[in-house]
Amino acid sequence: QVRLVESGGGLVQAGGSLRLSCAASPSIFSFKAIGWYRQAPGNERELVGSITAGGETNYGDSMKGRATISKNRARNTVDLQMNSLKPDDTGVYTCAGAIGGVRSWGQGTQVTVSS
Repeated sequence: QVRLVESGGGLVQAGGSLRLSCAASPSIFSFKAIGWYRQAPGNERELVGSITAGGETNYGDSMKGRATISKNRARNTVDLQMNSLKPDDTGVYTCAGAIGGVRSWGQGTQVTVSS
């Protein structure tokens, strides 16, 4: 069963850091790539970044230089480390990946950055 579950969201002050995790079933290596997306209230969903099965990363403009995506083999997660957070980073963060051409999404985790 394909399943993606995010964790690690919460409330953080501006300038702080947060680490999100995406637990992927059957395995993070089953997906050609797994991406992190975010959606702020009133805005469209945008790509934060992604990582391929081979470990190549790609980042969207919104958090480039402040976000790092990595794989944790032991925990079978794709992690998103976010630093120097700003109030504009507030939103629902969701991971997504495709197997066999079918894309699956997690339910998302809320990140709120206070000023």
